[in-house]
Amino acid sequence: MLKPLWLVRPRPDGGCDYVSFQFSAVSGSPLTGCVEMREGSHLPPQMPLLKRRHRLNPDEAERCRVRLEQEGGFHFSDPLF
Repeated sequence: MLKPLWLVRPRPDGGCDYVSFQFSAVSGSPLTGCVEMREGSHLPPQMPLLKRRHRLNPDEAERCRVRLEQEGGFHFSDPLF
């Protein structure tokens, strides 16, 4: 299984918005899998808030990642939690 990819965008209140992409294989083959995209926010020390969850094919997930980085102000991050 591939490691999750995290993107974050800082907010003025000290928290951040995050998007994580988690690859999940279907039928044991990574080539037939999908990507679960989780969107949320986090303001420590509070628990993270999950806002949306989507399942995308790998091509859609890559287009979404590029758009978030180029237009949304997100950047790569180590996992937040």
